[in-house]
Amino acid sequence: MAGSAMVTLAVFLSGFVISEPAPYELFLVGLIGLWALFGLKISRHVAPLLALLILFMTGGIISLVTMADLETGPMYMAVSGFLALSSVFFAAIIEARHDRLKLIFNAWVAAGVITALLGILGYFGAIPGGENFTLYDRAKGAFQDPNVFGPFLVAPSLYLIHGLLTDRLSRAPLKALGILIMAFGLFLSFSRAAWALYLFCACALVLVMLLKERTGAFRLKILTLTLSGAILMVATLVVALQIPQVADLFSSRTQLVQDYDGGHLGRFERHRIGFLMSMEKPLGIGPMVFSTMFPEDEHNIWLKSLTSYGWLGFVCYVVLICWTLSIGFRFLLLDRPWQPALMISWIVLIGHTAIGNVIDTDHWRHFYLLLGIVWGCGALEMRYRASRGWPAPAPRQDGRKGYPT
Repeated sequence: MAGSAMVTLAVFLSGFVISEPAPYELFLVGLIGLWALFGLKISRHVAPLLALLILFMTGGIISLVTMADLETGPMYMAVSGFLALSSVFFAAIIEARHDRLKLIFNAWVAAGVITALLGILGYFGAIPGGENFTLYDRAKGAFQDPNVFGPFLVAPSLYLIHGLLTDRLSRAPLKALGILIMAFGLFLSFSRAAWALYLFCACALVLVMLLKERTGAFRLKILTLTLSGAILMVATLVVALQIPQVADLFSSRTQLVQDYDGGHLGRFERHRIGFLMSMEKPLGIGPMVFSTMFPEDEHNIWLKSLTSYGWLGFVCYVVLICWTLSIGFRFLLLDRPWQPALMISWIVLIGHTAIGNVIDTDHWRHFYLLLGIVWGCGALEMRYRASRGWPAPAPRQDGRKGYPT
């Protein structure tokens, strides 16, 4: 119980990263060390995750030898190593006890609502020191960057949306309030990637739930509540756009291509030049070196893995993402206690993979938590099957091959 409570606190702290090292890092480093002393087990189902992340980090460490100045590189790799270790840690403890998933998501919801409120109140100057929770007239909550703050809120929002669609209606008001708070906070981040991520994930969640739930009454409930929620969010957005401050920035941010995207040495041109350069740099160029050669950072996770982790790191990252997404796809619709957590994490991870084309997700703490959840759920499924003596696909009642659900 004490261990699960500390995990809950660690996830809650992930919503407050105003400065580095954040309380999340300090607390989780101690927690992982303590857990390792008292029997943290890495099963053969989680071992591939560990192996891929070790190889990924090896590529990053090798890239350090190409750097002329090692002032910032080693610390960057130390953070990468910690985040990689955190992913393996979450996968291992989830495999040990699947009921920790509920604690993890409840803590994520609490952190999401609080940091979203800080962002909203700070944006409108409703609290003392509100400027600490905004950046460039955009809400950032208790984060350093609005572009991390917005995506952080998507997974807990989906968790509440799932609960709203499946739980008793008597509990709906609180869930709806939490959804609205986080959705409004995400909107005020004015992150186009976060907006697209939220829209994609919400639609994908409803679609997967419609595929999984076969009863007409339940499907009607999902569609009715989804439509009602969409109308409420649109109404909230319309009200918010009546505020000139919000409307002006919204109008600017809704332009598909900004000056810093398509201009000279803009985001897309840097991507093209960076990929061509990386073809001649098998060891990479080292972390944070790209921004010394160009006006800004890579803003592309694939290019980031090439420049900061070399060809070895890039290949390992691609394999890791493909393997992780395949785990979720294989087990997505099975009737298991951990299925909602797997479904939510898998959908959000797909979205993060997509927005990785225009933004760096390399040091996003919640991204590594999502990896750990998917791998932990995959390990739970493999243990579940082994406990029932399913070493190979068993015949289904309809005559096709495959595991029964």
